[in-house]
Amino acid sequence: MQAEVDTIVQTTIFLVRHGETVDNARCIIQGQTHGMLNENGREQAEAVAEQLAAERIDAVVASDLRRAIQTAEIISQRHGLPVTTTPLLRERDWGSFTGLYIPQLKGRKWTDDIETEEALLLRACHFLQYITTTYPGKRVVAVGHGIINKAIQAVYAQCPMREVQRMMNAEVRLLSATAEGTAAAAAALSATHTATTATLAVTAE
Repeated sequence: MQAEVDTIVQTTIFLVRHGETVDNARCIIQGQTHGMLNENGREQAEAVAEQLAAERIDAVVASDLRRAIQTAEIISQRHGLPVTTTPLLRERDWGSFTGLYIPQLKGRKWTDDIETEEALLLRACHFLQYITTTYPGKRVVAVGHGIINKAIQAVYAQCPMREVQRMMNAEVRLLSATAEGTAAAAAALSATHTATTATLAVTAE
């Protein structure tokens, strides 16, 4: 048993939300559009880079959206590392809500083209599987977005997304994950999905 415990390898994840963007400041839903850091966002990214400068960082991974890449590049410069991108870290796809003014959406019915919470959690699970299998035992900075980062933490903690506190721009949260633990979380997520689907099927009958 002890030998099995000793083989478990943990990946340390510095989960970061990108710095403030032009559209963040304007309260516009960006979704999977690229966006661009504003001056405040670049300063926030520099502050994160300073915060992590003394840490041993083995890799920097980012969403393939520009605002995340810009943030990641500022952080990675301190460590002389390239930025690897993945669509798994993209923000939630807000469908036809993309580009709209957030305060005006209060009480509005969600459209069918918005990425579901179930799909978002599954993508978060795939991201954790990717990180723990690609970078076992490594210390990785992962730059994502507000909602996908919340989903990642929900999968990690095996709790509902509503229980995860919102991340502010350029905030950093530390996770320590294993491939084994992520596989268990994936199984739990799959079981929940199966149970929900079965319930819906019975209700439909």
